[in-house]
Amino acid sequence: MSIEDHGGGQGPRPDVLVVTTNDVPGHRVQQVIGEVFGLTVRSRHLGSQIGAGLKSMVGGELKGLTKTLVATRNQAMERLVEQARARGANAVLAFRFDVTEAADVGTEVCAYGTAVVVAPE
Repeated sequence: MSIEDHGGGQGPRPDVLVVTTNDVPGHRVQQVIGEVFGLTVRSRHLGSQIGAGLKSMVGGELKGLTKTLVATRNQAMERLVEQARARGANAVLAFRFDVTEAADVGTEVCAYGTAVVVAPE
């Protein structure tokens, strides 16, 4: 697995800035639009489940599941950004992920935060 398989986030100069902080240094919040979120639910792949079961016996990283979770989080974040953009935001503050089991058939990933309009000070 390469480093691209392990991470996500935004590229340089995004049109909607997403941060985990409550503010953006050097900017002021002009307008609070409100909560936005991106949600996706992924079912478990049988091959990954079998591989994870075998790997758990000997220990180590579950690479197939790691790759799936990264892709799932990236999709949730993309949906969050789409919603923020559609509502006129240029930033999302207090960004977080929430990950839960979905009825024992998959994993639910929700990316959420507060959509705002920021401007340089």
